[in-house]
Amino acid sequence: MRVAHPARSSDAGFNMTPMIDVVFLLIIFFLVSSHLAHQESQLPLPLPVAQSGDPPAESPWRRMTIHLREDGRISLGGQTLAAGELSARLESVIAERGTEFEVRIRGDRQVAYQHVEPVLWACAQAGLWNVAFAVYRPEDAR
Repeated sequence: MRVAHPARSSDAGFNMTPMIDVVFLLIIFFLVSSHLAHQESQLPLPLPVAQSGDPPAESPWRRMTIHLREDGRISLGGQTLAAGELSARLESVIAERGTEFEVRIRGDRQVAYQHVEPVLWACAQAGLWNVAFAVYRPEDAR
């Protein structure tokens, strides 16, 4: 009687190809999404100049960036919103992620306060307390 030898088994082994495909797709996804997030925070805006303040520190919190143009247009995630739409958008983000994130407001240095106030009000109504303004230091001003 012949005994099967484990080294000469004809069983199909564990196929690594699908797992490698998934890993490569995840790598590509994260590279693209991180590039888009970085690109959004680099939108060219002439930010205000501040004489005091702390440089942005690395934070464990996720960040949402709201852009305010000189004419009062509000942009979030690359989409232009009306002031009334911002509240609804913030509430949907909070429903998905909770309130554990930072809101950074990047406003043009020429934007009037009448356009800033609705953004602050929408954040307050949504229960977001971690709100900061992006500014230049005097030596970095453009």
